[in-house]
Amino acid sequence: MMIFSLKQYALVGTLALLTACGSKGNNTAQEAAAPAAPAPAANPDEVAISAAQMRAAGIALGSFERQNMTTEVQANGSVEVPPQNRVSITAIQGGYVQTVAVLPGEHVAAGATVATLRSPEYLSLQQQYLQSKAKVRFLAEDLERQRILDVEDVGAKRKLQMARADFATEQATLRATAAQLRLLGIGVARLDATGQLQSSVPLTTPIAGYVKAVNINPGQFVNPQDVLVEVLNRDDLHLELKVFEKDVAQVKVGQKILFKVQNVDRGEELTARVFLVGKAFDDDARTVRVHAHLEPERTDLLPGQFIAARIQTAGARVRTLPESALIQAGDLSYIFRRVGQDSGRTVFRRVKVRAGQPQHGDVAVTLLDPLPDTTGLVRQGAYFLDAELRKGADAE
Repeated sequence: MMIFSLKQYALVGTLALLTACGSKGNNTAQEAAAPAAPAPAANPDEVAISAAQMRAAGIALGSFERQNMTTEVQANGSVEVPPQNRVSITAIQGGYVQTVAVLPGEHVAAGATVATLRSPEYLSLQQQYLQSKAKVRFLAEDLERQRILDVEDVGAKRKLQMARADFATEQATLRATAAQLRLLGIGVARLDATGQLQSSVPLTTPIAGYVKAVNINPGQFVNPQDVLVEVLNRDDLHLELKVFEKDVAQVKVGQKILFKVQNVDRGEELTARVFLVGKAFDDDARTVRVHAHLEPERTDLLPGQFIAARIQTAGARVRTLPESALIQAGDLSYIFRRVGQDSGRTVFRRVKVRAGQPQHGDVAVTLLDPLPDTTGLVRQGAYFLDAELRKGADAE
């Protein structure tokens, strides 16, 4: 049996006390080493920059301005010519192509021959004309004899009446045959004078202009319904636009149009003015055709060229900002407003807006959330703030 002295008991108690204190100290150190609770996340639409950054980026502050801005209707269309300036040349009567006298893109004068056709039917029609003419001459003489006999009361009335009918019938045949020959381009006066038949006929253009298409070649047989040559006169170019049903009520005669044509003066914006608004919808696209005259007239446009146009419909006093104050992002845009200071840095918040078309460097702005006109906004340097905001998002 082990017996402990008083000093031994005191030593054991001291060791126990030290052990307890050491254990408590370790727990305190572990608690101190534990990580602190995370700070709440910053607003993803806010960015803070220093005064030096603002000066280097050229950021200019201000507020909305109120300006009279025209509203616009977007429309697509093409450069066209009036129907009377577009000619499709066809054959009055079928035949074989003998010669082709033009090429696409070539300028032709009114009355110029673009091709010639030949056919035995042309000869038959001329033969019929000459025979009918001779028969009319005979019937005219016979009618005169019957009149003389009738006056002398020798001939029968019936024969006189038949002579008149035959003469009138043959005269009608002669006139119809002569009209057909004129349509073909065969001169009746020359045929009367010489009696010579021609096996080929010319195809001529009734207007001056440029040849758009040549759809024939020598030796080809063509029918009356075939389009052989197309000619366009570009003296009266105009715009033909398609305006959607929801915008038609805003379009009026006399309104100005701004439009662009690809590959013309590096995208130069051209002007026109509405002179006709259609009164019926196209069945398929539910659009109305709007016609506009060019101002001024131009000769460097081609019929059929696609255009993107903006019809300026009306004016209204709206909030505006410079183009340099907006960041485009699809259908919506962003602007930056100043919201305060943080540790000597200026804090800006990104705000969604809907932007109109730029006019003279300014853009009409429609707010999605209300803001006073006096709100402090970034009028220049918005792209720097957008880059800093994206940089912060990427870092997170």
